[in-house]
Amino acid sequence: MWDFSTDPEFQARLDWMAKFVAEECEPLDRLFPGMGAPYDMENRKARAIARPLMDEVKRQGLWACHLGPELGGQGFGQVKLGLMNEILGRSQWAPTIFGTAAPDTGNAEILAMFGTEEQKARYLQPLLDNEIVSCYSMTEPQGGADPGVFTCRAEKQGDGWVINGEKWFSSNARYAEFLIVMVVTNPDVPVYQGCSMFLVPRDTPGVNILRNSGVHGETPDGEAHAYIRYENVRVPADALLGGEGQGFAVAQARLGGGRVHHAMRTVGQCQMALEMMLERAVSRTTKGSLLGDKQIIQAYIADSWIELQQFRLQVLQTAWLIDQGHDYKANQLSIAGIKVAAAKVFHDIVQRAVQMHGALGVSDEMPLGHMWVYAMMMGVMDGPTEVHKMTVAKNLLKKAKAAPGQFPSMHLPTRLAAARRKYEGRF
Repeated sequence: MWDFSTDPEFQARLDWMAKFVAEECEPLDRLFPGMGAPYDMENRKARAIARPLMDEVKRQGLWACHLGPELGGQGFGQVKLGLMNEILGRSQWAPTIFGTAAPDTGNAEILAMFGTEEQKARYLQPLLDNEIVSCYSMTEPQGGADPGVFTCRAEKQGDGWVINGEKWFSSNARYAEFLIVMVVTNPDVPVYQGCSMFLVPRDTPGVNILRNSGVHGETPDGEAHAYIRYENVRVPADALLGGEGQGFAVAQARLGGGRVHHAMRTVGQCQMALEMMLERAVSRTTKGSLLGDKQIIQAYIADSWIELQQFRLQVLQTAWLIDQGHDYKANQLSIAGIKVAAAKVFHDIVQRAVQMHGALGVSDEMPLGHMWVYAMMMGVMDGPTEVHKMTVAKNLLKKAKAAPGQFPSMHLPTRLAAARRKYEGRF
């Protein structure tokens, strides 16, 4: 049975969210801009405004809905989360206000799945309550996210471990209470069996932030992507998250969901860009008529709407597939597909919106410039587009069958000959 409707009761909750995000969260984006701003626990003015908003979200039963009831969430499936994230994607602050900000969401999930009781008590509950924020420290400066070139090591010493090496673009490390660090613990086996994850408090001696980088256009005080050098960082044996050598099993448990949620929020960003295009088209007059009367502008709008509808349905179908078995790995093909599509669709729609706004579109007086940069980021974060395209192709090629003979199976002369044999004497 096919059903593209939303339950009226849940739609009412989505309607409340849309109004709340527009009226309460989007103003925070202007007052406290920057990707790192929602994670800065030291900004007392921002926290004083944000905390009551979080409390209201909790009263509405919409806090951290990706988590199960045992962790204070609703345990919503991916389809419901997709519809919610379309709305949350419209505001930089909204995910924090609703308890779903990355990387804290993924870090909370793997703590819930792999953490010991002591680790959960120390880190998980404060993270769920938004009393602290966290960092996922994985990529390295010499090879980005390619695990085959990881050099950051942890070696056993006494009853603990010592970490040495560098990590790159460890987002929000400057604000984090703790870091989840992926390191090589056994260089003598394949990397996918030789990496482990450690929980490292940020104030541990030897955790040295060399500098914080920002994405293009951010001011220095908002730069929050850390270049970290771990120098003889000593952690106890119980700092392991999961077992030794299970780093990638832990990582995949969080990255699949993260990629889906990035795509879901991209839908919301694209919708905003399309809305800006439509407003501009009926507001701006040039060469004697409205922009909306120009055929090229109509083509921009039509292409953007069509691409967005296709992408949105692709994302929701992926969410539905995950809901059927709650398995990210089994739906690797679909997840990789929406990750690739997100970067392209977002870029293309925002590019048209920028073009329609002219000089204003590239200025810092419109959000389009930031959105355009974020579209570029979509192509590299959680794995580059090229890697996800390879994943899509490899999954499809596994199911492909070679032609049975010298010519392709759709070779028309061969098929004609087969048809004649099949119906010989009947025509």
